[in-house]
Amino acid sequence: MKNYIWLILIAVFLLLEAGTAGLTTIWFAGGALIAYVVSLFGLGTVWQVMAFVVCSLLLLIFTRPLALKYVNSRTAKTNVVDRIIGRSAVVTEEVNNVLATGKVMVDGMPWTARAQIDGEIIPVGTAVVVESLQGVKCIVKPEEKAE
Repeated sequence: MKNYIWLILIAVFLLLEAGTAGLTTIWFAGGALIAYVVSLFGLGTVWQVMAFVVCSLLLLIFTRPLALKYVNSRTAKTNVVDRIIGRSAVVTEEVNNVLATGKVMVDGMPWTARAQIDGEIIPVGTAVVVESLQGVKCIVKPEEKAE
């Protein structure tokens, strides 16, 4: 096999990796690099392909979990749903499902709100708990008072 084919494959795998940034093809670029080195020693196509397959698999199996752990350790959860369900909020506009009104402030962010129990009216200033989300609306219920 010609040496330049491995160089082309390295470039293709690196470009694919740059396009996805999902740590999926970088391992094959490493395998292609090793196969390129094997081709420089004059070993045949079978040895080059074996080096490519074995090295790619070894890199994938042994280094991908570590790399994913390192990469994902710095990512913060950005899904607001993960953060606001179960949180306390304050009603800033009367919550009335019949009139389709209601707003709450959760962690400094305003949200449209609806009462968990239909017909329940929750006045301004009431402390509530976010029970769930339906679309972009918080479903809330008044906080239970500690006695």
